[in-house]
Amino acid sequence: MIRAMVVDDDALVRLGLTDLLDSDDAIEVVAQAADGLHAIEQATAHRIDVALVDVRMPRMDGIAATKRLRALAHPPKVITLTTFDLDQYVYDALAAGADGFLLKDTDPAEILRAVHLVVAGSAMLHPTAARRLIDLYHHTSRPQATRAQARVDALTPRERDVLSLLARGDTNADIAKTLGMQESTVKSHVSRILTALEVTNRVQAALLARDADPSL
Repeated sequence: MIRAMVVDDDALVRLGLTDLLDSDDAIEVVAQAADGLHAIEQATAHRIDVALVDVRMPRMDGIAATKRLRALAHPPKVITLTTFDLDQYVYDALAAGADGFLLKDTDPAEILRAVHLVVAGSAMLHPTAARRLIDLYHHTSRPQATRAQARVDALTPRERDVLSLLARGDTNADIAKTLGMQESTVKSHVSRILTALEVTNRVQAALLARDADPSL
């Protein structure tokens, strides 16, 4: 059972998201919070697998909350949600450690799919956010691209193969099938890749890979 938390200062939005998540037999909403500070308290008191976090909230916004949640001893996966698709929200949320970024008008079935994907170790970006990130990294400055390339070059050939598929958005199961290896082996490779690239999740690894090679 996936243990979820809904974080939003709008009570109606919290209710709607909670009802949506609870409609999935594999998900249970075990906590709710109206702002980032309350979310940290709830995540500390409950074991949370995934948190859906609004970006714009009082006291502590979703970006700061995401960073704090990811720094906990048992950090939940985080999907940030917003009504606005402003570029800076996307970049800041991912830099804070979010595993997904969705707009609140995302189809309910896609929100449920995102929860399952991030808990399984994958990532989920709203198409608009993904397109903007790709466009950004097609125009990255050379010094930043050079630094990224140096990190990628330090990986083994097999790890670079895994990273390339990860950057494409493939799940661990997809990568295992493509490369002809066990899914557990892929998980081990991904763990080593994150450590070597000095990033905290798959989204950041994918961005760094595209920084090094915009054609990905």
